[in-house]
Amino acid sequence: MIQTIDWKAIKREPGKKSEVKQYRRKGYIPVEVYGKGHENVHAYIYWKDLVDRPHGNFLINLHIEGEEEPRVCILKDIQYNYLGDQPIHVDLYEVTFGVELDVEVPVELVGTPIGLEKGGLLEQHLHYLLVRTVPRKIPEKIEVDVSKLDIGDVLHVADITPPEDVKILTPPEEVIAVVTEPEEQPLEEEELPEEAIEKEE
Repeated sequence: MIQTIDWKAIKREPGKKSEVKQYRRKGYIPVEVYGKGHENVHAYIYWKDLVDRPHGNFLINLHIEGEEEPRVCILKDIQYNYLGDQPIHVDLYEVTFGVELDVEVPVELVGTPIGLEKGGLLEQHLHYLLVRTVPRKIPEKIEVDVSKLDIGDVLHVADITPPEDVKILTPPEEVIAVVTEPEEQPLEEEELPEEAIEKEE
């Protein structure tokens, strides 16, 4: 079952830039909470909760100050500053249990391809798969076994068996991983044939 964590949030009034700056100095990040059939909410969350989040997908019990029940959300998007090292805004999507939603799931390659022992190179082309499922069935990640891939073998989305009650929406012809031919190393000058050296001179 997908992991569930708890975050606390403070409601905020939109349009008050001075308030946002004040809260940012205290270590809070503005957040928008929205979802089909749910009222949009503007709030703040503590930056450390975001930084310490789990890897992969997870559900969030968002405890908003003044509300009796937590809102169950998924992390939808994080916006960063121009340097790309500080989160400045977060989007959370409030889910409805039993109602399907589309979500991206990380792809993790497992195993060592047999082609690597022959000098091949493993290339991962897709790092996320778009899936449709109910909130409780969202996979934290999808592990893909690449141990049987030889040089020249290609693994497509169509080759993946999704978890129970999960439908993959990414086109089946998309390439997840491939084992390519080893790159030819250029000969050193002393290894070049004498005729080739003479021509260069």
